[in-house]
This record gives sequence, structure tokens and C-alpha cells, in this order.
Amino acid sequence: MKKILVPVDGSNASISAVKKAIDLGRQFNSEIKLLSVVKASEHRAKNENLWSAVDGSAIVNSAELEDKLESKYIENSEMLLKQIVTKLDFRGTKVETEVLTGDPFEKIIETAQKGYYDLIVMGNRGFSKIKRFFVGSVTQKVISESPCPVLVIKSSFEP
Repeated sequence: MKKILVPVDGSNASISAVKKAIDLGRQFNSEIKLLSVVKASEHRAKNENLWSAVDGSAIVNSAELEDKLESKYIENSEMLLKQIVTKLDFRGTKVETEVLTGDPFEKIIETAQKGYYDLIVMGNRGFSKIKRFFVGSVTQKVISESPCPVLVIKSSFEP
């Protein structure tokens, strides 16, 4: 097992998955990739240009607001991954980070396929409505479509 992919959203379950991946990475001298996926705006994905009234006076382009919000989510995801790499002990393990935009399930599977990963280690659930990443079904979809084995870690797991 040379390459481990770990989808991360900042939830307890995903942090537990990172810790387990570090343990496995040391045991098998594996490279670890931490991946965060920011869900793309539905309007942007459909190429829609919607307008909204703000405070009853100004009219703004909703797509522009969603782009700004998406940019903030990307920035927060990048900071989250940097903090994880800084705060957890990755000594002896090569670690890489990446933030992608799109459908979380699709981006996880696509990354696993293109990167020829040997294992995906992921949490059983994350922030479904709060932010951007896991909805309970993402883990189920990854398990059913993954090109490699998937190890699912419960949020209460402590290595």
C-alpha cells in the first residue's frame, strides 16, 4: 500500500480518519494525500445568472455572491488542511494536500482513479448542512464506486 487518499472536511470523523491514515502510512511507508472538496454552487454549475434584491434597494448578481462565498470556502479548506499538517505528527510520512471544487463524491472517486490510490480512509459522516463536504450518502457512494478499498472511520475512533 503506497498511496492513501483521505477526504477531509474538518469534522471529528474526518480528523479521526487522518489520524488512522497516519498510522497506516507509517506502517506501510505510504504517501498520504489530504483532499478537501468544496461543493460547487448549483447556479454556477448550471451557468445561471440570477439576480436578487438585497435590503429591498440594491439588485445584485446572485452568481457573483455565490462565487465570493465559494472562494471563502476554498480559502477555509486550504487553511484547514495546513492546520492539520502542522498540528498532527506526519513525521516519516510524505503528505500532500489539495482542495477541489465540485461534487464531493465525484471528486473523491476521480482523484482515487487518476492517482492510482491503494486505499481511501474517510470518516463516516461530516458537516452535511453546515458547510460543504460530506452528506451521509457521500461515504456510501464512495464505498460503492471506489476503484480501491475504503476504510471508514467513526467519529468516535481514537487511534
